[in-house]
Amino acid sequence: MMPLTMMKAGEPNIIRKIGGKEETRRFLENLGFVTGGVVTVVSEIGGNMIVNVKDSRVAIGKDMANKILVG
Repeated sequence: MMPLTMMKAGEPNIIRKIGGKEETRRFLENLGFVTGGVVTVVSEIGGNMIVNVKDSRVAIGKDMANKILVG
C-alpha cells in the first residue's frame, strides 16, 4: 500500500484504506473515496491533486491525498 500522492497520473488504483480522524474519513467518503473504489490521478500541481473517483473529478490537497492509501 502507498499513499495517493505516490501514484503516477493516468494509473487507476484501488483504494485500500482511508486514514485520519473520523471527520476526515467521513469528508473523503462523501467525496466518493471509499474502500474498494477505483481512483485515478488526472494531474498534480504543487502537491495538490486532481483525481477521478466515481465518474467525478475532485481536487484534493496533499495532506488529504496522503491519508488515502491505494494498492
